[in-house]
Amino acid sequence: MNICVFLSAADLDERYTRPAKEFAELLGKGGHTLVWGGSDTGLMKVVADGVQESGGRLLGVSVDFLAAKARDGADEMVFAKDLAERKRLLLGKADAVVIMVGGTGTLDEATEILELKKHGHTDKPVVLLNTAGFYDGLKEQFRRMEDEGFLPRPLTELVFFAEEPVGALAYLEESQGIE
Repeated sequence: MNICVFLSAADLDERYTRPAKEFAELLGKGGHTLVWGGSDTGLMKVVADGVQESGGRLLGVSVDFLAAKARDGADEMVFAKDLAERKRLLLGKADAVVIMVGGTGTLDEATEILELKKHGHTDKPVVLLNTAGFYDGLKEQFRRMEDEGFLPRPLTELVFFAEEPVGALAYLEESQGIE
């Protein structure tokens, strides 16, 4: 399975890097391909290292203005002209999406895939990995949107909230019929 992971390129502390590495190792050992933003910095590097070291493939989609930060040694690296094209390419190459901790770029990517799902333009499974409670506030906001009628589909049809890496990958594999 090609699993797109949206996440930060920032250097983060152990409470975020440890679960990211755990997820990456599970992904690699499962024989999956990481589809990611292509950066060789911060949390993106942690995940790419973990996938590669445990036998998975790396498919990066960077953007021209970040080419200097792109990872050497990826199995495949594509360069987009801008962030909008990058998102299109990432989603186009993915069978499933995992949203990990990140900043405004990650939030932008997360809301785009959920908007596409909401309108029936994709049926790819989406997992929000709520590492260390990072997305508790967003989860609450999504529930409020659902409760107050802002979502035309149940929240459970749009996104699966996982608290641990093993639950995130198990959900994706189950949704794709992989045992």
